[in-house]
Amino acid sequence: MSEGIIGNLLSDQIEVFAVCLADAIERTGAKGFSLSRIDASGECRPFLIIVLRTFGNDYFGYVNRCPHRSAWLNIGSGEFFSPDRSFLRCGRHGARFEIDTGVCIDGPCNGQALEPVALTVIDGDVCLRGVKLLADDRRADLFEDSGETMDVMIHPD
Repeated sequence: MSEGIIGNLLSDQIEVFAVCLADAIERTGAKGFSLSRIDASGECRPFLIIVLRTFGNDYFGYVNRCPHRSAWLNIGSGEFFSPDRSFLRCGRHGARFEIDTGVCIDGPCNGQALEPVALTVIDGDVCLRGVKLLADDRRADLFEDSGETMDVMIHPD
């Protein structure tokens, strides 16, 4: 093959990043992950995602940001789900989202949707596809561009 064709093939490859072991998320469970994404300008930005596993063993991923006011879904209680675990829920204002589509079916952002992230399971790992992530162990400041902070309560012994 000519060098030009090899270069085009390499530039067309989809980036894949292992987020966690597939079994690290229980069926009907979810976990949040703090990653560092490289934006179009080359800057490193926080990239908070949710990975969900259904009872049927399907995995779905969304950016952990409610379309209403950009709050984390698990802000406050730390939970991602409605009490009956049949919907994703925003901890700020209670909006409910379908697990398999991310569409809001109840709340101030009714009809809007969570931003999906492409996931695939490869050799027992849940992998994020098509997102350029920071490749080293440096951690971005998660609160750098955010007006939000998580509530922390400290209880004396």
